[in-house]
Order: sequence, then structure tokens, then C-alpha cells
Amino acid sequence: MSSSDVSSDREGPLECTECLDPADAFALVGNETRLAILEALWAADERPVSFSDLRREVGMRDSAQFNYHLQKLTGHFVARVEDGYTFKHAGEKVVRSVIAGSFNERPTVDPFPVEGACFACDGSLRVVYEDERLTVECLDCGQEHGEYAFPPGGLNDRTREEVADAFDQRVRHLHCLAADGVCPECSGRMRTGVVEDGSCCLGVGVRVDHECAQCGHTLCSAAGLRLLDHSAVVGFHRERGVSIDERPYWTLPWCVSDEYTRILERDPYRLEVRIPLAGDELRATLDDDLDVVDVRVESAPR
Repeated sequence: MSSSDVSSDREGPLECTECLDPADAFALVGNETRLAILEALWAADERPVSFSDLRREVGMRDSAQFNYHLQKLTGHFVARVEDGYTFKHAGEKVVRSVIAGSFNERPTVDPFPVEGACFACDGSLRVVYEDERLTVECLDCGQEHGEYAFPPGGLNDRTREEVADAFDQRVRHLHCLAADGVCPECSGRMRTGVVEDGSCCLGVGVRVDHECAQCGHTLCSAAGLRLLDHSAVVGFHRERGVSIDERPYWTLPWCVSDEYTRILERDPYRLEVRIPLAGDELRATLDDDLDVVDVRVESAPR
């Protein structure tokens, strides 16, 4: 990052000094030739790509006209380097969004069953895909076990089982980033808080909300979902012959229900999440930021 991109002092936060207005940014890439330039850069075997090679891939004969469009992209979406042109992060993001189908695909997928049983009624679970969001829900009582964005491109060239597995991995990744304070959408600062309100997000009475201070992106879940990648939780399962990575999160009741979550203190919050397995129980204490501050295992009598 160059000094012309941001300014800062020792006391205050970084501030952007050469930022595009969002409307101007969309206007720059809202052109067939410019999108073709970005796609040609993406398809190149090696980068940077020379001016002549890039123009040939785009298929534009008029060199001056091609240069006009290329220069509109240069600086914010494309970088000019010694041997030609390459991506800036924003340019890669545009192409990835096109590939993901977020701009131009509206697929229809029939609901299909997934493994596991409903924590509320022990009914069968299924996947429903609508408006680029995938939901795991109970076929019998309608209880949701998670609803998150899933770009259309994630459906391509995958079986139903592979889509379910990809969704599971995506949810784990999203919450891992959010709990660590990084927005999975824009990398802005993610704020985390405990909420006692069963009006949304699985209908749980005690939940965790993550909200980006920069773009407003939100995620919510039962508190236990924060523990999926914690070393003590992973080890607790491994010692009892279970690989937690192979268990979809929605099959773990402590990840989707607040039945296993107890409020120990308020102002600030301190929570306890119980994880039963093979007759034993791991109890994890989380602070207001969802950091694990204590872990203990209570073993059943042998």
C-alpha cells in the first residue's frame, strides 16, 4: 500500500485519501469492454500482460479506444507495472463476483435432504436454496439450523452432498473470521455481541451477533458455533474417536441451539457452553468478546 493511498498519524486510524465514490466505481466497470479486459486478465496464463496481448485477447482493433477503456480501469482495478498490466485487489474481486454468479445467475434448486436430525423434534433435515441463501431446516417442524449467503457459483459442478459440505465449510469460515474481528465481506472491523432475544436467527434466546462497522454485513448464531475450531474442543472429540471436521455443524446441537448455553454473568457477559460426548462433558467459558477464558472436562463415573 503506497503512502498516496492512505494517510494516518500515530494517534488516529488510517484514512483513505484516493477513494472512489461507490457510484463512480460501479460506473467504471459497468461497461462491456472494461469487463472484457478484466476477464482477459483473469484468463491469462501469466501476469502481467502486455498492452498488445491484452488488446488481442479482448478482440478490439482500435488501439486508441482500447487504451481509453484500459486507462479508466488503471489505478483502481488494474495496475500498470513494468512489463504490462495486472490486477489490483478490487479488479480481482469484480471478476470473482462474476464467476460466483452473484451478478448474473439466479439458479433454482429443489430442496434436498441432508444428514442429521432436528435438535428440536428429531425430525429430518433438508436444504432449501432461495435468493442466493442456503438454509438447513427441519422438514417436520420448520426449525432452522442456519441460513447464510451461498453464491450461485458454489452450486456449479457439485452434487447435492458436495453442496452441503461446501456450505458447512463456508459457515465455519465465515464465523471464524467474524469472531476474530474481521468482516468476511470487506475485511472491515467486525463487532461481536451477546444478545438475549429470540426474535430471529434460529429462534434462540441467547445468540451471538456479528456486525461490520464498515459495510454493515451481519452474521448471527448460537454461541457454541464459535467453538468449532477451538483446540480443546477438537481434542475433546478426537480423544473420543470423533473427528469434528467431519461432522456438519448443524448435526451438533450446541452449535445451533441455546439449550447448551448458560449465562454466568451480565455486564459484561460471560457464557458457559456445554458439549456432551460419550458420557463426558466439556464446559467452555466465553467472555463478552467470545474469547474462551476457561475449559474443563467433567467425566462421567466409570
